[in-house]
Amino acid sequence: MNRGVLSAALAYIMWGFFPIYFKILKPVSPVEILCHRMAWSLVFLSGILTITRQWDWLRPAIKNRRTLLIYFTAGLLLAINWFTYIWAVNSGFIVESSLGYFINPLISILLGVLILRERLRPAQWVPVGLAAAGIIYLTYLYHRPPWIALVLALSFGTYGLIKKVSPLTSMKGLTLETGLLFIPALGYLVYLDLLGKASFGPSGFATSLLLALAGVITAVPLLLFASGVRKIPLYLAGLLQYITPTIQLLIGILIYEEAFSSHQFIGFSLIWLALGVYTLEAFVHSRRLGS
Repeated sequence: MNRGVLSAALAYIMWGFFPIYFKILKPVSPVEILCHRMAWSLVFLSGILTITRQWDWLRPAIKNRRTLLIYFTAGLLLAINWFTYIWAVNSGFIVESSLGYFINPLISILLGVLILRERLRPAQWVPVGLAAAGIIYLTYLYHRPPWIALVLALSFGTYGLIKKVSPLTSMKGLTLETGLLFIPALGYLVYLDLLGKASFGPSGFATSLLLALAGVITAVPLLLFASGVRKIPLYLAGLLQYITPTIQLLIGILIYEEAFSSHQFIGFSLIWLALGVYTLEAFVHSRRLGS
């Protein structure tokens, strides 16, 4: 279990520091960063699968229309999530993007109820209500819904929902997802190069290296997470996931000096209270099942 905690925690810590990585790439457009992230992720994952000789799954997966549809949809959701996050970070919305990953577990609960017809335990309605109150308060405060947070939470929550019914492992699934979007991503990068607007190469060695490493920083935490989450209780995995948005929030406030007023603190506090109640309820329920 200790190795599982370490792997999962390391994954969440890496995700937490993503704003700094993408801020360094701010001169590059979000679409171009996204396409490089897709393309280099496929290259990196393909290398791992080649070294470990794990390509026997690919032909049956490609021949199965349902599998292709699942992973194409998952890939689109991932692209929406990645693009929104990259754009938000480089547009000065790190604080609001962190909110998306704070409310993501509660969005997943709602999707389970609405799509999978899951039933909530009575105590689980409390955090849902608190989170809704927090979102309504922030909507009133911003004079608009916190759409960045909602897009991030809904896209990743729906992605997780689809992955629940997907037949492949995390690494193979991500390989297929990025593979299905590789051609349009590569096409866009070639198009930029033909126009003389590509950042890879002309922007210098450091920028080119960071764009190429986007595949590594995408795949490594996912692999650590997939390895760790299988070895730890579900409630503990749920608790550890708050590491990521907490780090992101602190980075947004302390490093990039984004505004965080006392009114925002009230809205976020409602979300944090909801997460605390949700985690406590999950812990108590798991203990009861274990007794």
